[in-house]
Amino acid sequence: MVQTETFKALVLDQDDAGLQVAMKQLTRSDLPDGDVLVAVEYSDLNYKDGLAVTGTGKIVRNFPMVPGIDFSGTVVESRSPDYQPGDKVILTGWFVGERHWGGYAQMACVKSDWLVHLPDGMTTQEAMAIGTAGFTSMLAVMALEDHGLKPDSREVIVTGAAGGLGSVAVAVLAHIGYNVAASTGRSETHDYLRALGAKTIVGREEISSAKRALESERWSGAVDSVGGDTLAGLLSMMAYHTSIAVCGNAGGVKFASTVMPFLLRGVNLLGIDSVSCPQPRRREAWNRLARDMPRELLARMTQVVSLEAVPDLSQQIIKGQIQGRVVIDLNA
Repeated sequence: MVQTETFKALVLDQDDAGLQVAMKQLTRSDLPDGDVLVAVEYSDLNYKDGLAVTGTGKIVRNFPMVPGIDFSGTVVESRSPDYQPGDKVILTGWFVGERHWGGYAQMACVKSDWLVHLPDGMTTQEAMAIGTAGFTSMLAVMALEDHGLKPDSREVIVTGAAGGLGSVAVAVLAHIGYNVAASTGRSETHDYLRALGAKTIVGREEISSAKRALESERWSGAVDSVGGDTLAGLLSMMAYHTSIAVCGNAGGVKFASTVMPFLLRGVNLLGIDSVSCPQPRRREAWNRLARDMPRELLARMTQVVSLEAVPDLSQQIIKGQIQGRVVIDLNA
């Protein structure tokens, strides 16, 4: 845990030549305002981080910026009655790493309203193995349950299943008793997905190529991190009075469908927002993750890297080449 006056950070800046990505030494005086100072132990790599670090998406608009939408660590200083020095904390969302300096630095100064306490029994490394991807997965599972999802003979499908969000969704759903189908376009991930608990592997094209307004009823629920043609195909295959939790757009932000799944089968589309999720729901989701995410499977889906590896891995994640979760050890 770093508490020195200088600390390392990955910093994005922009000049006439375009986006600049550099490792720098910063001081506490460089940090933005906030009422809690945290010694960051771990961060992670999400799809949004990859877009930010590569400049592929308009994620960062103010420069210089320390990216990293998640982090976990230990409180060093606090002006908030809710947090004391020594407390272990997690931050995900709230536009950190986009509008406010984020987790790709050994120190972070943030608003206390953005933090949650680390759940009992969870380590700071495990928290970042879960991160925004896993947190969003749990919000999706909770939303499906709120709309009537219960274990039965039909399968729940997870799209983009080999990615970080999908991997956690597969593992959690299987652990709590659902029959899980994992959809992926990468044949090399099939054994990995079965090890996480998937009973069935479904090719990406099998869903995205669906043409009819209503296909045969197949799924009792869906966690969709892909969007685009995949979401359109899912809609046509949902069973009567079921729901899709929509939580990603790796396959595109637009989709073409009809009203028939809604009118004739009562299908629901449930939008999942993890960035501004209210604190009570946020704490509930983290406590569920502490209980329902098997630790051995979390370790199996996770690789731990140094901060210096982030630029190269960012290129890989936006190309769909990352399997599972990437944790960044800020002290490596």
